[in-house]
Amino acid sequence: MTVTSTPRTGVTLRLLDKADKELVKLDRAVLGAFYKFQHDFRRNPGAGGFDLKPLEGHDRLWSARVNREWRALMIRLGGDDWLLVSVKHRGHVHRNLDRFNYGINHVTGAIEYVDLQVVEESLLRRGPTPPAAPAPVPAAPAPPEEPLFAAYTDGQLADLGVTGPLIPIVRKLTTDDELLGLAEYAPRHTGEVLLRLRDGVPYDEVMEQVTAPVAVTGPERNLDADDWRAAVDRSQTVVITDDESLQSILEEGDFGRWKIFLHPTQEKLVRRRYSGPARVGGGPGTGKTIVALHRVCHLAAQLPPGHTKPVLLTTFNRNLAADLRARLLSLGGPEVLARVDIAHVDQLATRIVSEADPGNAKRRIDDTSALREWRELLVEAGETRWGAEFLSDEWNQVILGQAVTSRSAYFTTRRAGRGRGVTRAERAGIWQLAERFAQRLETKGLETHRQIAERAARLEMARKARIDRRTGEREERGGLHNIHVEDGSGAWLRHRYRHIVVDEAQDLSAAHWKMLRAMAPSGPDDIFLVGDTHQRIYDNQVTLGSLGVHIRGRSSRLTLSYRTTREILRDAIRVLGDDGYDDLDGDVDTLAGYRSVLHGPEPAFRGARSWDEEMDLVVEQLRAWHDVPREATAICVPTNDMVTQLADRLARSGITPSEITQDGPRGDQGVHIGTMYRFKGLEYRCLIIAGAAEGLVPRASVDAWEHTDPNRHRRELHRARSLLFVAATRARDALAITWHGDPSRFLAPLLRPR
Repeated sequence: MTVTSTPRTGVTLRLLDKADKELVKLDRAVLGAFYKFQHDFRRNPGAGGFDLKPLEGHDRLWSARVNREWRALMIRLGGDDWLLVSVKHRGHVHRNLDRFNYGINHVTGAIEYVDLQVVEESLLRRGPTPPAAPAPVPAAPAPPEEPLFAAYTDGQLADLGVTGPLIPIVRKLTTDDELLGLAEYAPRHTGEVLLRLRDGVPYDEVMEQVTAPVAVTGPERNLDADDWRAAVDRSQTVVITDDESLQSILEEGDFGRWKIFLHPTQEKLVRRRYSGPARVGGGPGTGKTIVALHRVCHLAAQLPPGHTKPVLLTTFNRNLAADLRARLLSLGGPEVLARVDIAHVDQLATRIVSEADPGNAKRRIDDTSALREWRELLVEAGETRWGAEFLSDEWNQVILGQAVTSRSAYFTTRRAGRGRGVTRAERAGIWQLAERFAQRLETKGLETHRQIAERAARLEMARKARIDRRTGEREERGGLHNIHVEDGSGAWLRHRYRHIVVDEAQDLSAAHWKMLRAMAPSGPDDIFLVGDTHQRIYDNQVTLGSLGVHIRGRSSRLTLSYRTTREILRDAIRVLGDDGYDDLDGDVDTLAGYRSVLHGPEPAFRGARSWDEEMDLVVEQLRAWHDVPREATAICVPTNDMVTQLADRLARSGITPSEITQDGPRGDQGVHIGTMYRFKGLEYRCLIIAGAAEGLVPRASVDAWEHTDPNRHRRELHRARSLLFVAATRARDALAITWHGDPSRFLAPLLRPR
């Protein structure tokens, strides 16, 4: 994505994708010199101190002096339009003049730059380690390894958009480590193509899924290899307009990159006009939230001038909603924030119910407290036919979840995913108990979040019905308004939003979806949702089509993880096992093709005899990560009690803990500690999952349903797997998993010899 604003002087300095990753690795003094260089260069590139000149043997690649030892390498696009591609030590520049390669990709039309020397050095670092000493007996020479891409011709690789100068190197790759070494420094499109082929995706599918979406089409198809100004608009670059913009790119980590270097596939999803609701899926770290945020900015930019907030950005989790607000402010500024309503979905439901009932003073209770009320009701009523857990689930998922408001409606309501069938007579008995339970809560002045969501859905659906009725009456009058009916009520009879964007869509209940569907008129770009059902950690099973949110034909999937290393990703996927996961619309979702170009150490696994000994292992692991800032390190555990105990142990060991609450970490300093649920949407350089023991993950009570309610047993195991999967994929660079007693059954595939 290219940011098109231009410096006041007319000199344009752009930064090529991946150049920022090189910059952040520079020594602090060199980075400081580069800050000063780019500041001065944008104002007067002709200053003599830069020693600006083309490199010998290159017509467009120029060198400029950053300080005594370091040089900025830039492609001159024409006039005073420059593209920064690298910052190198002057010795490297002089030794490798013939190893710098740059050009316009003949398939994507984007500018690409490759330092062949750096690529080859990366391959050597990842090559096989020689033996420490010669073998005493000469061994027969091992047969040569088959090249990874021997099945493809040079022409086929070129047609997929693989960078031409890298094809001879690609032909020689024989190990996955070598491939990862190349992908780290190759242009991003080349890395994606090669990794997808290596994952076994057929050539035609790689062409369709990876290359076709970014290939130049239409009038631009006959590319001019010398039209660099046109090529830069097809490249992932950013214009450095001021010192602060560069500082933001370098200091905001991955989010800073995603603010600027949105992948072409992601950008097309952001800017596409959809004829109705659309869904973007993908595994952890694939940029779904980033896409949602950019989509919000795109929709806000299309609005006519005004002071209303026609765009809603919502999610299930309170912590995530606060994070989305901060990120949207950073991405779009106060102008975008002024046109967007940001609220977590229960906050939104509460707001609607409060409008209708401003004097409501009921106390909210969670599902655990509600289950306790169910048990007490059944004891008082002498009811033994139904269990409290079954009735609680039926009430939450079917009656409240689908906003069922009458006995007759309950008789015909679908109970998908509930497992056990019930007869009409049994439904009558269940409905009677549900009414008694609702009355019990009313008498005690209690209510649940699910009740609020159900009531909000009913209120919004009734409001939508009035809007539709007025619209129909107006159409019958030839489009004329009836001022006697509508005067003073026009605001009430308008939809609350024009566009709705939902993050972590897999966690919303059916009632939430009914509420959201009624909040915006059906039409182009009405609802845009992102989510991954492999990360569903709450017991909300929905089929969107049955709720009026029709996404068929408008679903896309992201497959490249920008956050988690290949090693962590591999083990996290193994945790999920062979269970099937839905796509929110009745079909099967999959992580096929989900991969990462990042490389790191293997996850560590350690067991202890007791929780006390396990906490010692946690302290030991944290001390081993002494070079990582404490706030970039975290520990997640199964229970709140373990959070408290572990925080106390860390404090006594001289390590500052920072507990994660529903409002986020309690402080900016220290190692973050929280339950697995608290880690949704977060990420850390290094992460420990502690307490991953049988009986805790999953909790021991889950198996009580194995014979009495097999469907619930399956759902609870499913959810526990997803929770562990979410926790593991919060780690960027390093992951350690510990337990005491027996390890969780979900870890079995990870603990087998490899």
